Amino acid sequence: MCFSATASFGASVVLAGIGVASIKQVRHKTQIVFACIPLFFSMQQFNEGLVWLSFAAPFHAAMNLYATYGFLIFAQIVWPLWIPIAMVVVENKGERRKIQRVFVAIGITEALYQFYCLLNYPTHSEVIGHHIYYHIDHPDTFKYIEPAFYVAATIIAPFFTSIKRMWVVGMAILISCLITLLFFQHYTVSVWCFFASIISISVYLIMRRIRISTTT
Repeated sequence: MCFSATASFGASVVLAGIGVASIKQVRHKTQIVFACIPLFFSMQQFNEGLVWLSFAAPFHAAMNLYATYGFLIFAQIVWPLWIPIAMVVVENKGERRKIQRVFVAIGITEALYQFYCLLNYPTHSEVIGHHIYYHIDHPDTFKYIEPAFYVAATIIAPFFTSIKRMWVVGMAILISCLITLLFFQHYTVSVWCFFASIISISVYLIMRRIRISTTT
């Protein structure tokens, strides 16, 4: 989350509950990847709770580096990879699956790039203005291209599936990202996850709709 350890850990519990509820709607193994999205958000928020704790007391400081990298692995690597994969495995129409595979390739490229940056460039977190600011160095060469890859994999991919109402997930991610860019420009990585609950509820509602449509 973005305000305190309590908020982050509380969000983690709520998201875990939504994740369990989403998984209970699964009727086919191909749906599990998509249904697990709220659980991944839960783990990400738990990591940010640890980041907050690392600032709260000196004896917690040792966990800062590990918790920071744990959070960023989800934010920068898992999501551009997991979301397009989730789209392609739930898709049941051949032509749409071909399109989704393009987004998977984009997501893999983005995830590998972010992995390379986390390994080779300095990264740290600090509290500024009651929010966690994640300082992430990236090569200037790709500073305009890389965001386009991230957006394509995490936001655009849900709009190219035949699954009904999947566009809601894309809209939830898009609106969340726009709000954080407009009002919390310097804390986008952290504040964007404040909207994880909205996205997770969207996942649950879609899973519930899929379950109902397959049992009627």
